Amino acid sequence: MKITDIRCARIGRSPIVRVLTDEGVDGFAEIEFSKPLAVSRTLDVYRPLLLGADPTEVERCMLRIRRMGASKPWGAVVSAIEIALWDVAGRALGVPVHRLLGGRVRDRVRVYNGGIRTTLGNHTPEDYAASMRYMTESPEGFSIFKEGVGLHGFMAPHTPDFLYGELREGPLHPNRGSLTPGGISHLVDTVAAMKDVVGPRRRLALDMGPGWTVPDAISVLRALEPFDIAWAEDLLTGDFVPWNDVAGYREITTATSVPTHTGEQLYLRQNFRELIERRAVRVIGPDPGDVGGLAELKWIAEFADLYGIGIAPHGVSSGLLGLAALIQVSATLPDNLIAFEYPTAADPWWYDVVHGLGSPIVVDGHVTVGDGPGLGVEWDREAAAAHLEPGAEDFFDWQPRED
Repeated sequence: MKITDIRCARIGRSPIVRVLTDEGVDGFAEIEFSKPLAVSRTLDVYRPLLLGADPTEVERCMLRIRRMGASKPWGAVVSAIEIALWDVAGRALGVPVHRLLGGRVRDRVRVYNGGIRTTLGNHTPEDYAASMRYMTESPEGFSIFKEGVGLHGFMAPHTPDFLYGELREGPLHPNRGSLTPGGISHLVDTVAAMKDVVGPRRRLALDMGPGWTVPDAISVLRALEPFDIAWAEDLLTGDFVPWNDVAGYREITTATSVPTHTGEQLYLRQNFRELIERRAVRVIGPDPGDVGGLAELKWIAEFADLYGIGIAPHGVSSGLLGLAALIQVSATLPDNLIAFEYPTAADPWWYDVVHGLGSPIVVDGHVTVGDGPGLGVEWDREAAAAHLEPGAEDFFDWQPRED
């Protein structure tokens, strides 16, 4: 079997990578809808290096391209290609990807709610409590709920006198610096209001940064210790920050009982090594769509398990194919797995296009691990083609393009 083409097109808002072979077997992977330019500008860097290669030799293929990725969003294409290669390999052999990754150790996987939410109004504690009530009443039966506070999301620009410095405008959490006493009090009051809704038998996780100072992070997490927080995520770095502050995280981690968490933006195991070896955080959150793919995430999870560090993989914007990929790899992870972030579709019609995830997908806060080949899902290609971006009408064709 040989790779004859690698394509990418947006279906709706979601960039989809497709690996084609000369035996009529193809594989797919989805990239977060926030990264279309990262895909369109870089796919042709990798495509020529893989044409003619055997897609079932996933690691041999990855050795050709892995070194040419970087932190979020620049590892997304490499990661998607890796996932699509596993999809091809599983379909060619007639087995699910989790069999190729060593076999499942669980039949269902816990997921947490980071994406089924509503608006936050004026960002008062009461507004956050109302949003959390909406999240907890969702029929999926989640047991862990994540909300953005502090410098993650829109609490800072909607709270007067939140930071000592001037606020920057723009997406993807651009602010950093020291919080005022009023800002700290507002955050603590907001968490208390949300925890009242969540109750004692479910847990609240907090997406908090990046951009905190170490002293502020320590002070706030100590104040939050009575609320049984599942983890405090990305305080110093995270999202699109292209570095990691291991020493800073370790200082915070050793000063509080609230579990610290980071890693969604990191690419490859090498960038998790010091974080894990120094036990700088209690939980890591690699995203298979940014870290280098499924096998890379599994290696990192197993390494973290040696050091007693939990894993809660990221993936809220990865769509239904990202959900399928997370199910496959999470089925094989060691016992340090807490839960993975449940991805929702970027557009509602996706649920009529992709089949095989179950109906309902989530029951009692868990997803079922299936036995379908590859990623375990099938396409209604005709229905999906109706949503292809202009100029990508040949995406589902089998004829390799001419360079």
